[in-house]
Amino acid sequence: MDAYVHGYQSHENDRLQNQARTLTDLLHFDTLYPAGHTVLEAGCGVGAQTVTLAQRSPDARFTSIDIRPESIDAARQKINAAGLTNVTFQHADIFSLPFNASSFDHVFVCFVLEHLARPIEVLTLLKRLLKPGGTITVIEGDHGSAYFHPDSHAARAAIQCQITLQQQAGGNALIGRQLYPLMTATGFDKVRVSPRMVYVDSSRPDLVDGFTRKTFTAMIEGVRAPAISAGLIKPEDFDDGIRDLYRTTQADGVFCYTFFKGVGQR
Repeated sequence: MDAYVHGYQSHENDRLQNQARTLTDLLHFDTLYPAGHTVLEAGCGVGAQTVTLAQRSPDARFTSIDIRPESIDAARQKINAAGLTNVTFQHADIFSLPFNASSFDHVFVCFVLEHLARPIEVLTLLKRLLKPGGTITVIEGDHGSAYFHPDSHAARAAIQCQITLQQQAGGNALIGRQLYPLMTATGFDKVRVSPRMVYVDSSRPDLVDGFTRKTFTAMIEGVRAPAISAGLIKPEDFDDGIRDLYRTTQADGVFCYTFFKGVGQR
C-alpha cells in the first residue's frame, strides 16, 4: 500500500473506531453475505469494519488481510473480544495476494483505494480472486463533498491540506465520485453506486459528536503538523479552520459529507 496519510498512532485507531460505530447503519445496512459464502476483506486495518461485517453475516466465512502485522493484531483482538469465530486473519500485501484465482464468493474493500496510486490495478487483482458471478463491494469517501454552515474559507483551506497531502502520498481523497468509472473500467458487471450522505445538525447529537467532531474534524486536525511542515498553510490559518469546523457542532451548525458505495459482479 502507498503511504497512509493519517498515520498509525493510537488516536487514529480511536478515530477509526468512532467512524465505524457512527456509520454502521448508513454504510452497512445492505452488506449481508449468505451462509457458507467466503469473503475476502482486503485491507482490514485495525478491524474497524471487520467486527460489523462478521456480526451481520455470522454464517459467512471471512478472510481479512492487511499489510501491517500490528493492525492485524489489533483487529484480531477486537474480533476475539466480540466473541466472533468466523474471521481468519492473514498478513498480506494487497498488490501480491497469496490466493488462487476464483478463491472467494465476495470481496469487500472499505477506505482502501483512496490510499493507492494504482486503484485499477488493485481492483483487477481482486477481480481475479472472485468466483464467476461473485461480488465486490467498495466503499470510499470524498472530501470534496464536505460542506457546512456556517461556511468558512479557513475550514475549507484546512480540508484542502488533507486532500493535498494525500495526493502527494500517492492517494486520492476525492475517489468516492470515481467509483463507477473505476469499477466499470476494471470490467465488473452490473455496477451500482449509491451515495450515502451524512447530514448532521444539533437534533442529531450522536452524529455531532461521533462524526463531525470525532471522525471528520479529528481527521483534519491530525494533519496539522505535516501540512505546516510542507508549507501548505500557516499555523494560525490551519487553527482557524479547525476552530470553524468545531463551530459547525454548535446549536445552529450543520455539517454534510457523502460516502459512495459501489457493488459489482465478476
